[in-house]
Amino acid sequence: MAVGSLPPAGPTATAGPLPARRPPRRAAGRRGWPLAPALLWLVVLTQLPFVFTVVFSFQSRNLLRPGSEHWVGLANYTNVFTDNVFRAALLTEIELTVLTVAFAMALGVALAVLLDRRFPGRGLARTLLISPFLVMPAVAGLLWKTAMFDPVFGLVNYTASWFGVQGTDFVNHFPVASVVTVLVWEWTPFMMLIVLAGLQSQPTEILEAARVDGAGPWATFRWITLPYLRRYIELGVLLGAIHLVNTFDVIYMMTQGGPGTRTTNLPYYIYQRAFLGFDVGQSSALGVVTVAGTLVAAALALRLLFTAFTGTGAGDR
Repeated sequence: MAVGSLPPAGPTATAGPLPARRPPRRAAGRRGWPLAPALLWLVVLTQLPFVFTVVFSFQSRNLLRPGSEHWVGLANYTNVFTDNVFRAALLTEIELTVLTVAFAMALGVALAVLLDRRFPGRGLARTLLISPFLVMPAVAGLLWKTAMFDPVFGLVNYTASWFGVQGTDFVNHFPVASVVTVLVWEWTPFMMLIVLAGLQSQPTEILEAARVDGAGPWATFRWITLPYLRRYIELGVLLGAIHLVNTFDVIYMMTQGGPGTRTTNLPYYIYQRAFLGFDVGQSSALGVVTVAGTLVAAALALRLLFTAFTGTGAGDR
């Protein structure tokens, strides 16, 4: 047989390209199974206690009267919305959250603009400014109450004595301002980091064009930088407000909700009803109402934030 008439060396010489093999669906499904225990554990730790809270909210259940539990329907929720202390705690919650977010964001923007410039020691300054956010809230409350606001040994009173102000008990005389000061000290680094990330992502071509056109630093910041940072500011406000709604540690360590109920917010009021009054049914109803209100407010804020980031309205999606 001639060389030119030899048959092909193998079956693949005349066959076309083999189709790509698809992985079996069962193998792809099995890859998700390692996450199942973690998901189940998360549900047990978070959702199961909330289910019991919802069930308890429909019962009259007081730990000081064992055996007296009975179903009361919506009576606990009726008591919540007719409770004057609950309305006062809700107003205090809004006051603390709004004041803290406003001041923390204003300081965060100012510090972010400062850190966006080059100067000697910028890395050290950035580390020092971030450090308050790493302090535990309970430690921060205790630190400010004893080392800063103490009327005898506090650093704030020591500094105020230079100007003729002597021995002011800030925590008792100005409880809301004292709590807001600690919360602003804690949350300013968080706002600063978000705004700083926005500043460092700003296109330099636009800033250079503004300088060429003769715009000064304030005009550039007012008309170019600040509108560009709007999305980052809204994100910081949203995340900060969601976390500040749960403020408990600072209030517990500094004021215990006082004087009177002046600094009693919703989490601290729930704690009082559950662990001081032992009224499980009423405190469960308070918790369900607080969670529901927080979810509604967060959903509305997320919708507004999504609109700001995408530039589309509700009718465009």
